[in-house]
Amino acid sequence: MEIGIILFIVAVIFITQSVKVVPQQHAWIVERLGKFTGVLSPGLNFLIPFVDKVAYKHLLKEVPLDIPSQVCITKDNTQLQVDGILYFQVTDAMRASYGSSNYIMAISQLAQTSLRSVIGKLELDKTFEERNIINAQVVAAIDEAALNWGVKVLRYEIKDLTPPKEILHAMQQQITAEREKRALIAASEGRRQEQINIATGEREAFIARSEGEKQAVINKAQGEAESILAVAIATATAIERVAAAITQPGGSAAVQLQVAERAVDAYSKVAQDATTTLIVPSNMTEVSALISSAMKMVQTQRT
Repeated sequence: MEIGIILFIVAVIFITQSVKVVPQQHAWIVERLGKFTGVLSPGLNFLIPFVDKVAYKHLLKEVPLDIPSQVCITKDNTQLQVDGILYFQVTDAMRASYGSSNYIMAISQLAQTSLRSVIGKLELDKTFEERNIINAQVVAAIDEAALNWGVKVLRYEIKDLTPPKEILHAMQQQITAEREKRALIAASEGRRQEQINIATGEREAFIARSEGEKQAVINKAQGEAESILAVAIATATAIERVAAAITQPGGSAAVQLQVAERAVDAYSKVAQDATTTLIVPSNMTEVSALISSAMKMVQTQRT
């Protein structure tokens, strides 16, 4: 009975030492008599009991590593309190086991020194503007050294940049001054645009008024021309009708009568003026001679 129990215990120990189940995204390093012999892949694996042993176990997933906060000095001698987070992944389990005694601490220390070196090349304002560049340079510096440790650095992110209180106060004043400057510039641009709009409006109004006055003058001139033309046409029509009437029977006598009446009217108007001295011809035949001369002129124009 005791022998059976002993055999059972030995069998359990044997199975425990020989059968290994490796989880997914894990890598186990096997040593045989203290020497590296292989890497166990995920799933069921068999070992030689008491000869082979699992020396190291590595997680192959992406691992976030918090980088402790530290003081960095910029190119313009300003202190910054900087902390960040780094993401890495084990890509070579054998190198991760034998390349460094503690690759996590090595990555953390290298991240801090690389960050101080990168920030030391930049001025204070650039450290806030070029975070992506800082992150990329830190990753490049760490990744080159981490290859020997079987680790791949995926990315680095700065969580916070904290300058001293005096610098923060000065930056706040600078931001306030910049905003006031922008406000003044915006106000002046508004006034400038207002003046431009007013001047443009006045110019367009003046042009419109001048165009209206010009059109009014043109219209007036055209109206006067048309009026003169209409009077001339009416006068010509009247003259034509008078000339046509003279050629009719009794027309000449009517003209003589009208001329005589005009002459008598003219003499009567002159006689009514007390300040005018009227000389009446002694021979009235001269009046008839005047009428005869007028009739000859009418006949000459008619012919």
